[in-house]
Amino acid sequence: MELQTKNENELVQLYLGGKEAALAELVNRHKSKIYTSIYLLVKDSYLAEDLFQDTFIKVIKTLKSGRYNEEGKFLPWVMRIAHNLVIDHYRKEKRTPVVVNNDDFDIFEVLQVYDESVEDRLVREQTYIDLRKMIQLLPDDQKEVLIMRHYGDMSFKEIAEVTQVSINTALGRMRYALNNLRKMMYSKEVVLKTG
Repeated sequence: MELQTKNENELVQLYLGGKEAALAELVNRHKSKIYTSIYLLVKDSYLAEDLFQDTFIKVIKTLKSGRYNEEGKFLPWVMRIAHNLVIDHYRKEKRTPVVVNNDDFDIFEVLQVYDESVEDRLVREQTYIDLRKMIQLLPDDQKEVLIMRHYGDMSFKEIAEVTQVSINTALGRMRYALNNLRKMMYSKEVVLKTG
């Protein structure tokens, strides 16, 4: 039985039926998006790894208790759990996220690009580094929506529920985030051309 061909609901059912490999398949399908989302919020690879593990401990407990009912929505459901754990962590710490430049982990390593020249690869890598820095410069509420939408594949309805704002507010934050990124990219191009 090929687990790769199974959809998420089938994998959940197989896992509940005792097939541990089904959970491993679910984790492998989504680990880069979930880890990246956590990492972009906490900016600390060790903390992100801890929260990633805590997320899946909670996923396993919820699945085994029979409380999972998010048919076809496995990734957004896990993203909500991860986001809540990040919030809980900061509540316990009684502080806001601190932006730390930690280059141990490149969030874009998960992207595979084949048959590119060395120059193309260098340009792409620099662009990703620049984009990652620009995302960190966004206000926290805009950064959060952008990360959930882009890396977490969450709908604006789901983002609104998790962040406890209206859908219009979530949409507005995304619009502001994209506008701010465009402005940063434009001003960077101007600096590069005139510098």
